[in-house]
Amino acid sequence: MHTNVVIIGAGPAGLMLSHLLSQNGIDSIILEKRSRKEIEETVRAGVLEQGTVDLLKETGVGTRIEHEGFEHEGIYLQFGQKRERIDFPSLTGGKKVVVYPQHEVLKDLLKARIEDGAAIHFEVNEVKTHAIHSNKPYVTYTPVKGASEETITCDYIAGCDGFHGPCRETVTESDCSEYEKLYDYGWLGVLAETEVASDELVYANHENGFALLSTRTPTLQRFYLQVDRKDDINLWSDDRIWTELKKRSDIGDGKELKDGPIVSKNIVSMRSYVCETMRKGNLFLAGDAAHIVPPTGAKGLNLAISDIQILAEGLKERYHNGSENLLDRYEEIALQRIWKAQRFSSFMTTLLHTDVKKTKFERKIQESEFHYLVSSEAAKRSLAENYTGLPIEWGRALAPQYS
Repeated sequence: MHTNVVIIGAGPAGLMLSHLLSQNGIDSIILEKRSRKEIEETVRAGVLEQGTVDLLKETGVGTRIEHEGFEHEGIYLQFGQKRERIDFPSLTGGKKVVVYPQHEVLKDLLKARIEDGAAIHFEVNEVKTHAIHSNKPYVTYTPVKGASEETITCDYIAGCDGFHGPCRETVTESDCSEYEKLYDYGWLGVLAETEVASDELVYANHENGFALLSTRTPTLQRFYLQVDRKDDINLWSDDRIWTELKKRSDIGDGKELKDGPIVSKNIVSMRSYVCETMRKGNLFLAGDAAHIVPPTGAKGLNLAISDIQILAEGLKERYHNGSENLLDRYEEIALQRIWKAQRFSSFMTTLLHTDVKKTKFERKIQESEFHYLVSSEAAKRSLAENYTGLPIEWGRALAPQYS
């Protein structure tokens, strides 16, 4: 088999890349180790930036978002019992976000790609990249365990297979710039059958730890609690979870968070990671294969989509005009946005989480940071601009690196 681009991974990055390439007459084949059912049933929250929503709608996969997504014009920030709202449209010239789960985005993209006749191979094994520094790279894989190995030749390979996938491992096995931070705390996430807790997301800092109240549907909500990253989920009974959620989100107005049956719960660790080497030869990394952000800033899926916009535009220029100029600048352009998203996610994480190792002085500085943020028009505008999504800086070179 031969194709223009082999895409490894059928997550948001891989599916969107295939979708954009198809709309520009560029062939691709997707290889994915999971089944379609597994992809569509992997539950993840989703806060979509204005630009992500616009792209999905412009490319024909935004119909359900318009009808089922929750459009939010702001968020609430809470420190102790003081809760303040950040109004996005007034601070950004009209930009908003949409709360729409990531697995629903995947369903929309999968449906569009399959209806378009895309070549997607699910449940493949032993995917390997070869000759990435040549002009004839290829990928080998086995369609099912024990089957004969198959080969796909191509012009380019897109590694959209996540942090633990073979593409990142290929790039990082020699001479690669990597940066990482692992946080001491994680998030205990729950899905609960209860009424809507707030009209918009609530990010709460409490002496017991961070809490987030989010909407999934009118009858199913997503909540998060800060816990130790090594905590045991079995130690968190439903009663304990509701007690902490109510305590951490209380604003002293007598209105208590309504509890209900918890249908799922898990603990996820938090890390920040960037692989600045996003290209080796004709292998490109995108999405979680290149970067991980803590979920506090709601940037994961959105960064993946912005990577893909840049890569798709570079491939379009290559196949339509014969120029590799934009492809050669892919990581330079992508990293501008990646590092800004890392900065914002780090800021939100530091502001909103309770670190038991902080001194009383540092806790007061954290509180002062919150009060400055909610009282300063400039600070609120900065938060709103970052949260709703910064533009892709197509023409700006990376700042010099300092040693």
